[in-house]
Amino acid sequence: MTRFRPCIDLHSGQVKQIVGSTLSDTGAGLKTNFVSDRDAAWYGELYQRDELPGGHVIMLGSNNELAAKSALAAYPGGLQLGGGIRPCNAEEYLTAGASHVIVTSYLFEPDGRFSETRLQKMIDAAGKERLVIDLSCKATADGWTVAMNRWQTQTDLHVTPETLRHLASHCAEFLIHAVDVEGKCEGIDEALVSFLGQHSPIPMTYAGGIHRMADLHRIQELSSGRVDGTVGSALDLFGGKGVLYTDCLAFNRRTLSP
Repeated sequence: MTRFRPCIDLHSGQVKQIVGSTLSDTGAGLKTNFVSDRDAAWYGELYQRDELPGGHVIMLGSNNELAAKSALAAYPGGLQLGGGIRPCNAEEYLTAGASHVIVTSYLFEPDGRFSETRLQKMIDAAGKERLVIDLSCKATADGWTVAMNRWQTQTDLHVTPETLRHLASHCAEFLIHAVDVEGKCEGIDEALVSFLGQHSPIPMTYAGGIHRMADLHRIQELSSGRVDGTVGSALDLFGGKGVLYTDCLAFNRRTLSP
Protein backbone atom coordinates (compact mmCIF):
# COMPACT_ATOMS: atom_id res chain seq x y z
CA MET A 1 0.00 0.00 0.00
CA THR A 2 1.05 3.58 -0.62
CA ARG A 3 2.74 5.24 2.32
CA PHE A 4 4.07 8.68 3.14
CA ARG A 5 7.85 8.92 3.13
CA PRO A 6 9.61 11.91 4.71
CA CYS A 7 12.32 14.08 3.20
CA ILE A 8 15.06 16.53 4.16
CA ASP A 9 16.21 18.84 1.36
CA LEU A 10 19.48 20.64 2.07
CA HIS A 11 20.78 23.78 0.38
CA SER A 12 23.87 25.60 1.67
CA GLY A 13 23.71 23.54 4.86
CA GLN A 14 20.12 24.50 5.72
CA VAL A 15 16.86 22.60 5.46
CA LYS A 16 14.97 24.29 2.63
CA GLN A 17 12.17 23.79 0.17
CA ILE A 18 12.90 25.23 -3.24
CA VAL A 19 11.53 24.97 -6.76
CA GLY A 20 13.97 22.43 -8.15
CA SER A 21 13.85 23.67 -11.73
CA THR A 22 15.28 27.03 -10.57
CA LEU A 23 18.53 25.47 -9.29
CA SER A 24 21.69 26.59 -11.07
CA ASP A 25 25.44 26.77 -10.45
CA THR A 26 25.32 30.55 -10.05
CA GLY A 27 22.28 30.65 -7.78
CA ALA A 28 20.64 33.26 -9.98
CA GLY A 29 16.88 32.95 -10.18
CA LEU A 30 16.64 30.49 -7.28
CA LYS A 31 13.09 30.35 -5.91
CA THR A 32 12.93 29.36 -2.23
CA ASN A 33 9.62 28.38 -0.67
CA PHE A 34 10.89 27.80 2.88
CA VAL A 35 13.99 27.97 5.08
CA SER A 36 13.77 26.05 8.37
CA ASP A 37 15.00 27.31 11.71
CA ARG A 38 15.57 23.65 12.66
CA ASP A 39 18.69 21.76 11.64
CA ALA A 40 18.82 18.53 9.67
CA ALA A 41 19.41 16.40 12.77
CA TRP A 42 16.15 17.65 14.30
CA TYR A 43 14.23 16.26 11.33
CA GLY A 44 16.14 13.00 11.46
CA GLU A 45 15.28 12.57 15.13
CA LEU A 46 11.63 13.36 14.42
CA TYR A 47 11.37 10.77 11.66
CA GLN A 48 13.01 8.16 13.86
CA ARG A 49 10.64 8.90 16.74
CA ASP A 50 7.64 8.54 14.45
CA GLU A 51 8.96 5.37 12.81
CA LEU A 52 9.19 6.69 9.26
CA PRO A 53 11.88 4.66 7.50
CA GLY A 54 12.74 5.01 3.83
CA GLY A 55 12.80 8.79 3.64
CA HIS A 56 15.51 10.65 1.79
CA VAL A 57 18.03 13.40 2.43
CA ILE A 58 18.97 15.32 -0.72
CA MET A 59 22.03 17.57 -0.89
CA LEU A 60 21.25 20.35 -3.36
CA GLY A 61 24.68 21.63 -4.26
CA SER A 62 27.78 22.08 -2.11
CA ASN A 63 28.33 22.74 1.61
CA ASN A 64 25.70 20.21 2.71
CA GLU A 65 27.89 17.29 3.76
CA LEU A 66 28.00 18.01 7.50
CA ALA A 67 24.27 18.68 7.71
CA ALA A 68 23.53 15.49 5.79
CA LYS A 69 25.71 13.39 8.06
CA SER A 70 24.07 14.88 11.14
CA ALA A 71 20.67 13.73 9.85
CA LEU A 72 22.01 10.26 9.08
CA ALA A 73 23.52 10.02 12.55
CA ALA A 74 20.20 11.03 14.09
CA TYR A 75 18.37 8.23 12.28
CA PRO A 76 20.94 5.57 11.40
CA GLY A 77 19.65 3.12 8.82
CA GLY A 78 16.42 5.08 8.39
CA LEU A 79 17.28 7.56 5.65
CA GLN A 80 18.53 7.40 2.08
CA LEU A 81 21.11 9.99 0.93
CA GLY A 82 21.37 11.62 -2.49
CA GLY A 83 22.95 14.58 -4.23
CA GLY A 84 26.42 14.40 -5.72
CA ILE A 85 26.77 10.68 -5.03
CA ARG A 86 29.67 9.02 -6.86
CA PRO A 87 31.51 5.70 -6.51
CA CYS A 88 34.21 7.56 -4.58
CA ASN A 89 31.87 8.73 -1.79
CA ALA A 90 29.09 6.12 -1.69
CA GLU A 91 30.74 4.04 1.03
CA GLU A 92 31.42 7.15 3.10
CA TYR A 93 27.72 7.95 3.39
CA LEU A 94 26.67 4.36 3.89
CA THR A 95 29.15 4.15 6.77
CA ALA A 96 27.76 7.45 8.10
CA GLY A 97 24.35 5.82 8.50
CA ALA A 98 22.54 6.00 5.17
CA SER A 99 20.39 2.96 4.45
CA HIS A 100 20.89 3.55 0.70
CA VAL A 101 22.63 6.04 -1.55
CA ILE A 102 20.70 7.72 -4.35
CA VAL A 103 22.44 8.24 -7.68
CA THR A 104 21.31 10.82 -10.21
CA SER A 105 23.48 12.72 -12.67
CA TYR A 106 26.52 10.46 -12.27
CA LEU A 107 24.82 7.80 -14.39
CA PHE A 108 25.15 10.05 -17.44
CA GLU A 109 28.03 11.35 -19.49
CA PRO A 110 28.43 15.14 -19.52
CA ASP A 111 26.53 15.30 -22.80
CA GLY A 112 23.54 13.48 -21.32
CA ARG A 113 24.17 9.97 -22.63
CA PHE A 114 23.24 7.19 -20.20
CA SER A 115 26.26 5.10 -19.21
CA GLU A 116 26.03 1.41 -18.35
CA THR A 117 29.67 1.61 -17.28
CA ARG A 118 28.92 4.30 -14.72
CA LEU A 119 25.94 2.33 -13.45
CA GLN A 120 28.15 -0.72 -12.89
CA LYS A 121 30.70 1.40 -11.01
CA MET A 122 27.95 2.57 -8.67
CA ILE A 123 26.81 -1.01 -8.10
CA ASP A 124 30.39 -2.04 -7.36
CA ALA A 125 30.72 0.81 -4.85
CA ALA A 126 27.39 0.58 -3.04
CA GLY A 127 25.89 -2.80 -3.90
CA LYS A 128 22.66 -3.24 -5.81
CA GLU A 129 20.71 -3.78 -2.59
CA ARG A 130 21.74 -0.35 -1.23
CA LEU A 131 21.42 1.66 -4.43
CA VAL A 132 18.47 3.89 -5.34
CA ILE A 133 18.22 5.33 -8.84
CA ASP A 134 16.69 8.80 -9.07
CA LEU A 135 14.76 9.32 -12.28
CA SER A 136 13.89 12.98 -12.65
CA CYS A 137 11.11 12.78 -15.22
CA LYS A 138 10.43 15.70 -17.53
CA ALA A 139 7.33 15.47 -19.70
CA THR A 140 7.82 15.34 -23.46
CA ALA A 141 5.50 14.84 -26.40
CA ASP A 142 6.10 11.08 -26.23
CA GLY A 143 6.04 10.55 -22.45
CA TRP A 144 8.90 11.39 -20.09
CA THR A 145 12.66 11.82 -20.41
CA VAL A 146 15.16 11.93 -17.55
CA ALA A 147 16.71 15.32 -16.75
CA MET A 148 20.05 15.73 -14.98
CA ASN A 149 22.37 18.44 -13.62
CA ARG A 150 19.77 19.94 -11.31
CA TRP A 151 17.17 19.29 -13.98
CA GLN A 152 18.78 21.69 -16.45
CA THR A 153 19.97 19.07 -18.98
CA GLN A 154 17.76 16.62 -20.84
CA THR A 155 19.31 13.18 -21.28
CA ASP A 156 18.84 10.44 -23.86
CA LEU A 157 17.14 8.15 -21.33
CA HIS A 158 13.43 7.85 -22.03
CA VAL A 159 11.21 6.55 -19.25
CA THR A 160 9.60 3.50 -20.80
CA PRO A 161 8.48 0.13 -19.41
CA GLU A 162 11.67 -1.38 -20.85
CA THR A 163 13.83 1.25 -19.15
CA LEU A 164 12.20 0.62 -15.79
CA ARG A 165 12.59 -3.14 -16.08
CA HIS A 166 16.24 -2.85 -17.04
CA LEU A 167 17.19 -0.40 -14.30
CA ALA A 168 15.17 -2.30 -11.70
CA SER A 169 17.51 -5.24 -12.14
CA HIS A 170 20.40 -3.00 -11.01
CA CYS A 171 19.03 -1.27 -7.89
CA ALA A 172 16.79 -1.62 -4.85
CA GLU A 173 14.37 1.26 -5.42
CA PHE A 174 13.51 4.23 -7.60
CA LEU A 175 13.06 7.81 -6.47
CA ILE A 176 10.91 9.62 -9.02
CA HIS A 177 10.85 13.41 -9.32
CA ALA A 178 8.15 14.90 -11.53
CA VAL A 179 10.25 17.83 -12.72
CA ASP A 180 7.46 19.93 -14.20
CA VAL A 181 5.42 20.07 -10.98
CA GLU A 182 8.14 19.76 -8.31
CA GLY A 183 7.95 22.47 -5.64
CA LYS A 184 4.93 24.21 -7.18
CA CYS A 185 2.16 22.79 -4.94
CA GLU A 186 -0.16 22.59 -7.93
CA GLY A 187 -1.00 18.89 -7.97
CA ILE A 188 0.64 15.64 -9.01
CA ASP A 189 1.46 14.33 -12.47
CA GLU A 190 -1.35 11.79 -12.55
CA ALA A 191 -0.30 10.23 -15.84
CA LEU A 192 3.21 9.60 -14.51
CA VAL A 193 1.95 8.08 -11.25
CA SER A 194 -0.37 5.77 -13.14
CA PHE A 195 2.42 4.75 -15.52
CA LEU A 196 4.81 4.00 -12.65
CA GLY A 197 2.25 1.96 -10.78
CA GLN A 198 1.64 -0.13 -13.86
CA HIS A 199 5.20 -0.71 -15.00
CA SER A 200 7.76 -0.47 -12.18
CA PRO A 201 8.76 -3.87 -10.75
CA ILE A 202 10.43 -2.49 -7.59
CA PRO A 203 9.47 -0.08 -4.77
CA MET A 204 9.48 3.60 -5.63
CA THR A 205 8.77 6.99 -4.12
CA TYR A 206 7.12 9.78 -6.09
CA ALA A 207 7.91 13.46 -5.44
CA GLY A 208 6.30 16.44 -7.10
CA GLY A 209 3.22 18.61 -6.68
CA ILE A 210 1.57 16.98 -3.66
CA HIS A 211 -0.31 19.83 -2.03
CA ARG A 212 -3.15 18.19 -0.11
CA MET A 213 -3.89 14.87 1.54
CA ALA A 214 -6.19 13.97 -1.33
CA ASP A 215 -3.07 13.73 -3.52
CA LEU A 216 -1.64 10.92 -1.39
CA HIS A 217 -4.93 9.07 -1.63
CA ARG A 218 -4.94 9.70 -5.38
CA ILE A 219 -1.43 8.24 -5.69
CA GLN A 220 -2.65 5.14 -3.89
CA GLU A 221 -5.64 4.89 -6.22
CA LEU A 222 -3.76 5.54 -9.48
CA SER A 223 -0.87 3.20 -8.67
CA SER A 224 -2.93 0.49 -6.95
CA GLY A 225 -0.87 1.18 -3.84
CA ARG A 226 2.46 0.44 -5.54
CA VAL A 227 3.90 3.99 -5.40
CA ASP A 228 4.82 5.86 -2.19
CA GLY A 229 4.71 9.63 -1.91
CA THR A 230 6.78 12.36 -0.31
CA VAL A 231 5.55 15.86 0.52
CA GLY A 232 7.74 18.96 0.38
CA SER A 233 6.61 22.56 0.23
CA ALA A 234 2.97 21.85 1.11
CA LEU A 235 3.87 20.12 4.41
CA ASP A 236 3.41 22.13 7.59
CA LEU A 237 6.87 20.98 8.77
CA PHE A 238 8.24 23.07 5.89
CA GLY A 239 5.96 26.07 6.24
CA GLY A 240 3.20 24.70 4.06
CA LYS A 241 -0.52 24.89 4.73
CA GLY A 242 -1.91 22.15 2.52
CA VAL A 243 -0.75 18.99 4.33
CA LEU A 244 -0.38 18.32 8.05
CA TYR A 245 2.43 16.06 9.20
CA THR A 246 0.09 14.44 11.72
CA ASP A 247 -2.31 13.58 8.90
CA CYS A 248 0.55 11.88 7.03
CA LEU A 249 1.29 9.77 10.09
CA ALA A 250 -2.37 8.83 10.31
CA PHE A 251 -2.36 7.98 6.59
CA ASN A 252 0.48 5.53 7.16
CA ARG A 253 -1.26 3.95 10.12
CA ARG A 254 -4.38 3.37 8.05
CA THR A 255 -2.66 2.04 4.96
CA LEU A 256 -0.17 -0.14 6.81
CA SER A 257 -2.49 -1.62 9.43
CA PRO A 258 -3.47 -5.29 8.97
